[in-house]
Parts: sequence; structure tokens; C-alpha cells
Amino acid sequence: MPGDSGPTPGWRGPDVARRRMLVVAAGTVATGIASLIGCDDGSQPAATTSGTQRATATATASPAASRELVRPPASGGPRQPGHPAARPRATGKAALADESTPSHPVYYLDDGPKVIALTIDDGPSPVYTPQVLRVLEKYGVRATFSMVGENVSYYPAIAREVADAGHTIINHTWDHAKLPTLSASRQRAEIALATDAIHAATGVHPHMFRAPYGAWSREALAYCARTRLIPLDWSVDPRDWSRPGVSEIVSTIMRTTRSGSIILEHDGGGNRAQTVAALKIVLPRLIGEGYRFAIP
Repeated sequence: MPGDSGPTPGWRGPDVARRRMLVVAAGTVATGIASLIGCDDGSQPAATTSGTQRATATATASPAASRELVRPPASGGPRQPGHPAARPRATGKAALADESTPSHPVYYLDDGPKVIALTIDDGPSPVYTPQVLRVLEKYGVRATFSMVGENVSYYPAIAREVADAGHTIINHTWDHAKLPTLSASRQRAEIALATDAIHAATGVHPHMFRAPYGAWSREALAYCARTRLIPLDWSVDPRDWSRPGVSEIVSTIMRTTRSGSIILEHDGGGNRAQTVAALKIVLPRLIGEGYRFAIP
């Protein structure tokens, strides 16, 4: 992120041996990931490929592709790029009709007056996700957690805790990649590998996808349509990832939230103490103003 694009000072991930084991495990659960890498024509991998075949294909994929798609965080912790504010261009109800998938990102809910959504990005984090869960439980709020597949592979128990608490987990790519900078096959692989990691940890197949940075591409939207993933964006961005101060986070949310707003917050990628503190203030205020929280 601007001013914070490198590893978070003081953060230390799992030890090297554990990271290597998890990288191997993540490769094993990837559904047809090697096939995705080789399908630049937009075709889907064969549904009948066995788990053993998929693991073998992944192991024999080009070393460069393997290094780029499945890698542990650099020393000092995972990268946490920034989230520039989305520029809302369209509205839509973030609920799929059986016959259609939105062809554009969803920036707002269309679920009645005073209905809003809270989304929490970039986890799971063993430090901040449990704190966020306690705040949400206190105020009876259900949220949507946009999880990075790589983090899910490191902390599957935290991901399960989120799912068990009744929150929704959605796909946020494997390693928070900026999709428009990647080839079509790499974009599909980023999404597919994250889906596999989430399913392996929680038993849940995510039905929504959020592009890191709000940076959408034609290929990502086409892949979402083919795989029936709702492309979810946001309309309220307090820039909590930049740690602007608790009062600034609260002020931005209260000033810009309207009926249908989708609020962006973060539980991963760095020190999220300000986010936790802000949620303790902003949730009761929003509830006091009559807002109701819904899952997109």
C-alpha cells in the first residue's frame, strides 16, 4: 500500500519448515491449478481429473509458475498492498439469480432502506481476526471476510473459526495479486487456488470474489461469470489499512455510509489495532442509527 507496501515491521510469520509444509499442502489441494495455467484459451480444466492427477500436474508444472503462484511470505511477514478507493460505477443486488451473474463488480446492496454490509479483508490473522470476531459477536453483526488463500493455508483454524461463527468467507486471490498485471491463466490460477485453500480449511466453496486493490480485469470478470462467483467491491473505504487514526476511521464510515453501502475494513496484512478499536465505536453507532447488517 502507499507508504506501507513492504512487510509490516515486527510481524513474523510461521517458521520456515511449517511454511514449506503448507506450501506443499496448498499445492495438493489446488483443483486443476496446473490445468488452469495452461488454458489461455479460456477453457475449463476437465472436471474428472483426480486429486492425485492434479497434485502430479502441479508438481510437474514449470518451476517459474510454481514459484510465482505458491510461495511463503518474505521474511518479515506477508505483503499488504493498499486498497485505493473504488469509484462506484454501477449498482446491483449482490444476490445471484439462478440464471445470471453480474457482469460488473457490485458496489452497493439493493436490499431495502438502512441495510448495509461490512466486509473484512486480507485475513485470516491469528492476532486480529479473533479480536474482530469478538466485537462482531458483541453487537450481533454478521460480516463478510475476504480471505487471501495463502493466509488461509497458514491459519486454517482461524478460517474455520470465522465460518463457525456464521460469517461468510469469500475469495480474495491466493496472494493478493494485482490481477490486471498478470496473464489470463495466472489470473484464473490466483482465484482457483484461493478457492481450493478456503474449501480445504472450512469445507465452504466461496460464492463471491473480491479483486485486490479493487483492480478488476476483463478476464477476472469473465472467470467469475463462468464459475458463478459474484464480483464484490465496496463503496465505503475508511482506508484503515493506512492507519489514519481511530477517530478518522470512525468519522469516514459515519460520514459516508448510506443505505446499501458496502463498508471495507481489514483484519490482515499488518497492525489492525486501529480497525478493531474503530469497530467497537462504529458498530453501536450504526446500529443506533437504525442500520441493519446483511451479507451481500
